[in-house]
Amino acid sequence: MSSIPGSTQRFSITDAIAGLMAAGSILLSFIASGFGLILTIEPRPGRLAPVAAIVAFVAGRMSVRYQRLALVAVFAALIGFVLGMSLAVITNHPII
Repeated sequence: MSSIPGSTQRFSITDAIAGLMAAGSILLSFIASGFGLILTIEPRPGRLAPVAAIVAFVAGRMSVRYQRLALVAVFAALIGFVLGMSLAVITNHPII
């Protein structure tokens, strides 16, 4: 038996929740990176990016099927943190 899910294993509700959590983490990362300024949402990268990374870690641990998406979400949170902090300092917006 393989521990990696193949086409024979069923798609469970846990997989769906983990996929939605990883996608939500990517959305939080984009808001933290400065796209919140475009949407007139105050981004606050010091709060949003770590939360996005934690949500991505939880999503990756919940489901083997979406571990790669969760890894992308963690890197998006890292990039969102760096870009968001840089833009917050340049534009004099609050960091935390």
